[in-house]
Amino acid sequence: MKPQFSTLIILTLVCAALLTPFALSPIYLDMMRDRSLDLHQFVRGEWYKQGTGYTALVLVIIEMMLTARKRSRKWPLKVRIPGSVMLWRVLHVFTGVFLLAVVLLHTVGSSGLNFNAVFLWVFFGVTFTALVGVVAETGVLESPRKVFSFSGEKIVNGEAVGIGKGTLVRGMRAIWLPTHILLVSVFTLMLGFHIFLAYLFR
Repeated sequence: MKPQFSTLIILTLVCAALLTPFALSPIYLDMMRDRSLDLHQFVRGEWYKQGTGYTALVLVIIEMMLTARKRSRKWPLKVRIPGSVMLWRVLHVFTGVFLLAVVLLHTVGSSGLNFNAVFLWVFFGVTFTALVGVVAETGVLESPRKVFSFSGEKIVNGEAVGIGKGTLVRGMRAIWLPTHILLVSVFTLMLGFHIFLAYLFR
């Protein structure tokens, strides 16, 4: 069970649609405040923020379980998380897109100020690196080509010359995965600080 390239392209378009309100929020938030003050106060209220915030936190924990599942074989205790790594990878991808939707609901598309703005952009970086990495890898793996070259296909002695699929995927993973992990680490630290600030200024 593995998401196909076409499915990942659709998920990428869904993510682009979910990110669009962040660009338009200065317009529609003012309109919402002017035309529907009750709705505006509701989405800015404590119950709404806590509900969507806790939902996002649960999704983040589920996302982190992928790492736990991948590493559980190396744990000294014989604790095993059920399901294959591929199943958890698929869940990780779909949960990530759902998390983006919940973040949109939580923020109402507002990019925030100061710390919250940086926090949101770090989250976008986490999402972007994951999407680019997984889509690019899957595109290479599903391609009928066996060899890839920047200057087009070259034939030498009857064989195509270039970079093989495995080498190309390992090279791409060496770039996007460490970047993704770094951003996830920064995001996790900022998430803890965000929760602290949310309860500090209640």
